[in-house]
Amino acid sequence: MKRLLVLALAATSLFANAQTPYPGTKPISIVVPFAAGGPTDRVARDLAEAMRKAMGGSANFVVENVNGAGGTIGATKVAKANPDGYTLLLHHIGMASAPSLYRKLQYKPLEDFEYLGMINEVPMTLIGKPQLPANTYRDFENYIKANAGKLNIAHAGLGSASHLCGLMWQSAINAKEAMTTIPFGGTGPAMNALVGGQVDLMCDQTTNTTGQIEAGRVKAFAVTTAKPLSKHKLLKDYPSLQEMGLKGFDLTIWHGLYAPKGTPAAIQTQLNNALKIALKDPEFMKKQDGLGAIVVTDKRVEPAAHKAFVTAEIAKLKPVIDAAKQFAD
Repeated sequence: MKRLLVLALAATSLFANAQTPYPGTKPISIVVPFAAGGPTDRVARDLAEAMRKAMGGSANFVVENVNGAGGTIGATKVAKANPDGYTLLLHHIGMASAPSLYRKLQYKPLEDFEYLGMINEVPMTLIGKPQLPANTYRDFENYIKANAGKLNIAHAGLGSASHLCGLMWQSAINAKEAMTTIPFGGTGPAMNALVGGQVDLMCDQTTNTTGQIEAGRVKAFAVTTAKPLSKHKLLKDYPSLQEMGLKGFDLTIWHGLYAPKGTPAAIQTQLNNALKIALKDPEFMKKQDGLGAIVVTDKRVEPAAHKAFVTAEIAKLKPVIDAAKQFAD
């Protein structure tokens, strides 16, 4: 009799667990494939709180930093995770650059994930060390061409936002041979070298550059969006690269949310709905504005449009990366 009672209780427990609606009390892990404290990590932590509220306040979101290899280690972990809705990936433009940068990528961005929606876009700024004699973009570009082979451009590592921006900008002005590329182990060291005058220039996200520009520790020359940032209190007076003659130049560092391939459709829908509510959360929007980020409000918050956008970004970045011949295993 006692054994039957134990079995009955176990069966009842299993039935109750099976009926518990997602997400229940189990934590949902948002994997950030970069170190804690960086811009992508900050976006993830802000989003985690907004999505918690969007799911009624009972969902428990935790941010897990799995950094290394330009974001590919964390992305691989999620691609191979159990597709149960409890392991998600928050990644930036590296989702589109990785197929061209890495010869032995352990996942396929367009095949191994369910796309849940885009989150934000972060403009980039072209900046130089304070000792540079140029004060306008036109003077800056002329200075670079007049000093071909003598200048260097920093970036935060292969596949980083600053790396991609630097590649695209050098290609656009036909200056690939004019500068030496110097990689650093993160944005912090690269920025410190620029502020200290050890390197000449860098292109990086507004989340990393606005404080340095405002303090006068670096010089700003242009923004990478198609149009000037007319509503940005600090950068509104800087021209866009497209405005300065680089036709078609439009680069932002966007972030998106992903789940492993095979995640149940009902869970995908639930997460997408929560994401759309979170993106309208006033506190989340305020925090993103403080980072210089633009919250996505167009159709790319829908999974299909998000995936179509990433597909186009992969095609856009491939020729630039191939031409630069900067690959990793």
